Amino acid sequence: MTLDDFPDLPAFPPGEVWLVGAGPGDPRLLTVLAVHALSQADDIVHDALVDSRILPLARRGVELIAAGKRGGRPSSHQSDINQVLIERARLGRRVVRLKGGDPFVFGRGWDEVSALTEAGIRFRIVPGLTSGLTAAALAGIPATSRDTNHAVVLAAGHRAEDERSIADWAALARLGQPIVLYMPMTRLAGITAALEQGGLAANTPAALIHGATTAEEKVVDSSLGSLATDAARHGIGSPCIVVIGAIAALRKQLLASLVPWR
Repeated sequence: MTLDDFPDLPAFPPGEVWLVGAGPGDPRLLTVLAVHALSQADDIVHDALVDSRILPLARRGVELIAAGKRGGRPSSHQSDINQVLIERARLGRRVVRLKGGDPFVFGRGWDEVSALTEAGIRFRIVPGLTSGLTAAALAGIPATSRDTNHAVVLAAGHRAEDERSIADWAALARLGQPIVLYMPMTRLAGITAALEQGGLAANTPAALIHGATTAEEKVVDSSLGSLATDAARHGIGSPCIVVIGAIAALRKQLLASLVPWR
């Protein structure tokens, strides 16, 4: 099966920007529409976390523009990225803004489409598999199960040291629902302490999922109170998804039969 077997794929007119979700990493998890976008683009403005196996799927002659944002490292300013998208589109280029995961889940997609709208640039959203839920699922952790929860919290690992953010984490703890943390590693100790302060027990099941769907993938079963220590012990850094709650413990019931992704 090739893209030609999907006759209803939309045209990619010059001067448009498509925000494309690249999923958690492995190219096999791209949507058909994402592959179509890569095959048509003149320019691809890509994040640092986009897997290196995905960019070669673009058509020959495409211009690759790195616009990565990495916590704690020198990064492109969002306003500069917005300007690149606008300028390239105004030149009549077909522009793909390629993001890890999904553009609208902690991907600053809203910032970019707002800027494009203000500039009068047409755009299309191409959703991708969001990294948190996909990484968990592939590790054998369901986002919900009938026996454990009917809701799940997706949270970005932002600052956890000031009083306001500690209160925010404490409020999430009191919800009593599993929490999936994106980009938490630089603030992990503060986040876990704040969750405990909010009433979440230190022995709450948890899991660290590093580099999901890549050759560096590593899954470590842990607990809320041991997350920071276990991350250090196993050498786990970014990119990493952290799952906290009863769903994390379900993984152990599946390991004997779960076929590894890779």
